[in-house]
Amino acid sequence: MTAEHADAARSGDRSGATAGNAAGFAGSSSGVHEIFDPRRRSDPYPLYRALREAARCHWLSAASPRLGVITRHADCVGALQEPVWGHVPMETSAFRPVTEQDEGLRSMLRANPPTHTRLRRLVSRAFTPATIARFRPMARALSVELLDAAADHDEVDLVEAFARPLPLRVICSLLGVPARDEKVFGAWASALTRGLDPDQVLDPVERAQRTEATRAFAEYFTELIARRRAEPADDLLSDLIAVQEQGDRLSVTELLDICVLLLVAGYDTTVNLVANAVLALARDPGQYAALRADRELVPAAIEETLRHDPPVQWTGRTALADTELAGQTFQAGDGVVLVAGAAHRDPEVFTDPDRFDITRYASSTVPAPRHLGFGHGLHYCLGAPLARLEAETMLTALLDRVTRLEVTAEPTYRPHLAVRGVEALRMRLTIR
Repeated sequence: MTAEHADAARSGDRSGATAGNAAGFAGSSSGVHEIFDPRRRSDPYPLYRALREAARCHWLSAASPRLGVITRHADCVGALQEPVWGHVPMETSAFRPVTEQDEGLRSMLRANPPTHTRLRRLVSRAFTPATIARFRPMARALSVELLDAAADHDEVDLVEAFARPLPLRVICSLLGVPARDEKVFGAWASALTRGLDPDQVLDPVERAQRTEATRAFAEYFTELIARRRAEPADDLLSDLIAVQEQGDRLSVTELLDICVLLLVAGYDTTVNLVANAVLALARDPGQYAALRADRELVPAAIEETLRHDPPVQWTGRTALADTELAGQTFQAGDGVVLVAGAAHRDPEVFTDPDRFDITRYASSTVPAPRHLGFGHGLHYCLGAPLARLEAETMLTALLDRVTRLEVTAEPTYRPHLAVRGVEALRMRLTIR
């Protein structure tokens, strides 16, 4: 799924100290600093609405380089499609102070053309529709297996019982990782995804976990890459190693970075997408019944989930030259946080934007405005087809087996901010 979320800010509900960390962004105005308030994490949308209605741009930091927050759809789309908004090295970024130990997600995520163009071209030659399609049977079979296991329990945590295991199995199979290593990969993914949030809002333990996960992942895949060079297998990693265009190949460092990117974007955000879709449908039994009656609405329901409650809440960009956005002048080096979660509920673009409506994206004659759930522009997510395949397969399996969804406890949310997702979703499933 989309991986454009590295430059972001954080929300959680672990402790008051977490909210206090947001003070690292000084000079904030109009209550924009409340996006770091742990009390906002379970439902940030009323705050987004207030910010969107108050002004087109809110400043998180007035000190140079400045950092603005953008919440309106047209402004977010404008920044994502304009080449003047790109990425700079973290040591010169407005998003977080970087220590000598800084490590985390890089590769295409933080590259500008022509480097980004080259990397995307090479990866696209290996990560093809045919590669993605061959995982549909696995996703279908595992969905049935997981739901059969859930049927043995009166109540389950849908995240641990269903939403998490399948995307993890698929991404590990895609990269050639054996099933015995899946658990450690899940832990690495969680640490790396949390590490996408700026250092100002991470505690020392979380920064250390990010570093440890990055190094452990690099060690594991350096060895696996060497094995695949000697003995290629039927997996994406072997394809990435072999791909070349006019003599150009991916280096070991580039391969490592791309594998990290695929782990985070192809796993963690898909877990959140599926959990968010099921939660929305459980809260509206009428729409779940309508979906069971018409399975052709499943793709539209996935698109509506990406709009209504996106796993990637926001993404960051840096001005590469002096420019204007949202009625403000930005100098080269200034940053913006583009809040997709707010843009997706902009009433200037979406009718009845706070309503979850599985038919919104169903019309072929009057298409709904595009959401930013997979990004926009040159950084549009390469893994979007895989995420859609997994989510649609899982949701279809759920519709086939489960006649009724009942939430038995308020969901809890992970401490992550940029990639926001349900940590536990206790449910009672009525199995057919």
